[in-house]
Amino acid sequence: MGSTSPVNFPLIDLGPYLKKGATPEDIAGVVAEVRAACQQFGFFQVKNHGVPLDSQYALLDALRNFFGLPAEEKAKLSFLENPGRRGYESSGMTVRVGDKLPDAKEAYYIGREEPVVVPPGFHCPNVWPSQLPSDKFRDPVWKYYEETGHLGRTIWEILLLGLNQDPKQIMDKFTSRPIVQMKMIRYPPFSTTSPGQFGVGPHTDFGGVTVLLQQPGKGGLEVFYEETQEWLAVPSIEDIYIINCGDMIQSWSGGVYRSAKHRVINLPENGDRLSCATFWHGDVDATNPMNPDDPDKSTIGQLLYKRFGSQFSLRKEVFAKA
Repeated sequence: MGSTSPVNFPLIDLGPYLKKGATPEDIAGVVAEVRAACQQFGFFQVKNHGVPLDSQYALLDALRNFFGLPAEEKAKLSFLENPGRRGYESSGMTVRVGDKLPDAKEAYYIGREEPVVVPPGFHCPNVWPSQLPSDKFRDPVWKYYEETGHLGRTIWEILLLGLNQDPKQIMDKFTSRPIVQMKMIRYPPFSTTSPGQFGVGPHTDFGGVTVLLQQPGKGGLEVFYEETQEWLAVPSIEDIYIINCGDMIQSWSGGVYRSAKHRVINLPENGDRLSCATFWHGDVDATNPMNPDDPDKSTIGQLLYKRFGSQFSLRKEVFAKA
């Protein structure tokens, strides 16, 4: 069971960092807060993040429009038919090792838009539902994707500053054509799930920075806090984003930053619940840009394939060592 009350995860104001004319003191203050939060929790909240509230609500409306389509219409857009894992994932398709039941959630994935498949396949055209007019799904979703992609890049810069690295120099090494994926999620009502079933079972994120929007007022996200060995509830507050680090950041930072286990429980009071996560990783062939002597030479593409390989139809030989 999780904690009975939300933990006071750090709530960090990005305004001083993002404002025009930010002073070195402004920047250093935000960097220090983010570094401390990532060392202690691997998760933190942000406000004054630059993503307009109107865009957030337009995105949630777009999700309602899509997930409200008939099941047979959504199934035509299966992400298993797309080389780069774009499109629809139905409820029950995700089961991790050790899970007793599959995840209850259904999801829809997009990524960097390309006119054709770029070998080995992580970059490719998105799948867009023809059943919905552009202004009901594609336009607000794409606008939101770009805005949260910008926020994800900003968080990377702050994390690098917290490691006493030059953000421009380091990011030039692994962000020429970055993998930036977005996962739009609907959790069904508690009454339709099985006893003991999670919305999303316990896991860590595999890669870089995660920028998470939660539907305001509908909780369910819990983070495992190593110090107390308990699951802590994360509040769901309007215009507040949740940021967390993935396994790759933990590895690349030499363990300075933490990749925390988290899950989503199904709460009886929620009804449907919507959320959206933007994952900002880096270039397919990039290895640790901060430490060329890192014995782990896994590329971002290999790490992604290792976690989700069964859901990609890529050239398998490229990732033989993943």
